[in-house]
Amino acid sequence: MFENLFWVGFAGAAMALVFAWLQRNKVMRASEGSDRMVKLASAIRSGANAYLKAQYTTVAKVFCVVFVILLIMAFGTNGKMIPKVTPIAYLTGGIWSVLAGFIGMKIATNANARTANAASESLNKGLNIAFSAGSVMGFVVVGLGLLDITIWFFVLKYGLHMNEPHEIANIMVMNGMGASFVALFARVGGGIYTKAADVGADLVGKVEAGIPEDDPRNPATIADNVGDNVGDVAGMGADLFESYVGSIVATFALAGTAQYGWNGMFLPLALAVVGIVCSLIGSFLIRTREDATQMSLLRSLRTGTYTAAILSAVLACPLCYVVLGAEGHWLGVYIAILSGLAGGCAIGYFTEYYTSDNYKPTRDLAAASETGTATIIIGGVSLGLKSTLTSILIVGAAVLVSYFAAGGSTTIMDGSGAFSVGFNQGLYGIGIAGVGMLSTLGITLATDAYGPVADNAGGIAQMSEMPEVVRERTDALDSLGNTTAATGKGFAIGSASLTALALLVDYVNMAQAKTLEAGGQLMNFTLTSPTVLVGLFIGAMLTFVFSAETMNAVQKAAQSIVVEVRRQFREIPGIMEYKADPDYSRCVSLCTKGALHEMVVPACLAVVVPIATGLVLGPTGVVGLLGGVSVTGFAMAVFMSNAGGAWDNAKKYIESGHHGGKGSEQHKAAVVGDTVGDPFKDTAGPSLNILIKLCSTVSIMFSGLVVAYNLMQYL
Repeated sequence: MFENLFWVGFAGAAMALVFAWLQRNKVMRASEGSDRMVKLASAIRSGANAYLKAQYTTVAKVFCVVFVILLIMAFGTNGKMIPKVTPIAYLTGGIWSVLAGFIGMKIATNANARTANAASESLNKGLNIAFSAGSVMGFVVVGLGLLDITIWFFVLKYGLHMNEPHEIANIMVMNGMGASFVALFARVGGGIYTKAADVGADLVGKVEAGIPEDDPRNPATIADNVGDNVGDVAGMGADLFESYVGSIVATFALAGTAQYGWNGMFLPLALAVVGIVCSLIGSFLIRTREDATQMSLLRSLRTGTYTAAILSAVLACPLCYVVLGAEGHWLGVYIAILSGLAGGCAIGYFTEYYTSDNYKPTRDLAAASETGTATIIIGGVSLGLKSTLTSILIVGAAVLVSYFAAGGSTTIMDGSGAFSVGFNQGLYGIGIAGVGMLSTLGITLATDAYGPVADNAGGIAQMSEMPEVVRERTDALDSLGNTTAATGKGFAIGSASLTALALLVDYVNMAQAKTLEAGGQLMNFTLTSPTVLVGLFIGAMLTFVFSAETMNAVQKAAQSIVVEVRRQFREIPGIMEYKADPDYSRCVSLCTKGALHEMVVPACLAVVVPIATGLVLGPTGVVGLLGGVSVTGFAMAVFMSNAGGAWDNAKKYIESGHHGGKGSEQHKAAVVGDTVGDPFKDTAGPSLNILIKLCSTVSIMFSGLVVAYNLMQYL
């Protein structure tokens, strides 16, 4: 029955995309303000468009190389190593991911001046425009994600006449690899760009020259605003698109082994549609008063997101009963969904606790500035490390609850040496928990994406010399945006850990099946296997090397900006007296070149290392690698994201008048702390959740190659 109802995916996609279009029109009807504001917004837009064009050109070259390799694997083996349709699935996944990020960036660069102009009228109007722009991003991502998934289902089932759920699911996982591949390049490249500009602008402008943030005299200020869009919007859009699609297709893959068939595949799709409806309702509840504090602004956003989560939880109950009632375990699967929703909300709350200046941890971090730069850096590292405790315990609890509630068994293997039905049903519960966590992504991502718009609005307000009250309003929105951005990253990494576990098991099933087809024996995936142990170490190492490469990339690119800004201050007379204009384009060009040059190596690590590990250690070594990178990557991502968010908000807390306020020695110490945190929270940290899933999908894609040609089979 339910195999004929997958058209609801089109209905959900249509709702999301129509709402995004309406929100886009609402933003575009607002005025951009004065001629100076229009000129600044145009410069930011041009810089962002130029960078994305250059980035996509670079990514396309690497992407095409992988595409050709997949074509050879598919047609050179007549579909035995991978199905012939796999390269096309990979290609379309990448294209949809590019589109999601590009549309989000376009609306963000059109909303920044409009938000600043609206904030000159009232705080509520500024919030309204910024959140509407964020809503375009949020609902475009979920709309395109559902459209991608549903189109592929119909192509595979009715176009290519595939009648087995696991066949369809495995090819759709390959679609997720294309999305992950592009997302990693977008996140890493955009993150390098935005943080190189931000660090350079802050260190020379704020600390050395003593001028305010976004001061028009700072040569790096336009590059900084461009970076907010290409990193925090375009990169984030591609990132969350692949997270959303990845969680759904991973659950698709588990539905067959859990013996839920078409019903099990339909449930995550239907849950995503329900989440879109609930997100639409929640988005209408976000508004604020003119005298709002940051806490009341936060409460307004919580009202929308929590309402959407509660409605989704209520509607998921009858949905599970109708779809899985005849199969049993419907109540357990519903509890698994609740655990995902509750886990997502809990991660969001504790992320706010550790990163918002409304709470003690960030205020204590700001107080550490009283004794200098070293203590605020030590305090930020300590805060980030400590914050991993709650996120890991929450995800651990969600895994256990969803596994056992969905019928998971303590008996992992059956008599034939294969995974037991109970084990697979428990894993299906973990997969559906991940879908539940991201089911209301439309509104969650909207609250995240509005932050960069508010940040840009503040920069335009400063550079166009608008009244101080406007900057105060945009600063209030921006400070809240730092917290919601950290929350969004928490959702992304939490769901990534659940999705990665589901993909890991899918890899084990696929590698084992291919081994048996080739005449091999059941493989030993236990920790006592030396190849699994070595793989664990390699996975942990990959997390650290990848983080080091991305951080080092920001350092190199930022150094070039620091040198250039110092040169302009030194060689262009009259900048500080407003008698001469800085050369903004030079900094934009340097950031573009630096990001494109430095993004390739860390992004390629996620593809090369799993394949190389498999060819040397075999499938068991790959399982170890996936386990190692998932665990260490999760912890590292939470640490970096929360430490960076806390440093940023500690700086803004001081700028609001505490601990000496702007221009004080404490403020300079906080700025240095923030520059350390910038690549933590916006480059290395958010890239890790893509690394985790891309390693899994690459391993699945090349499992046939690894089984056939690994060195271990000759020992």
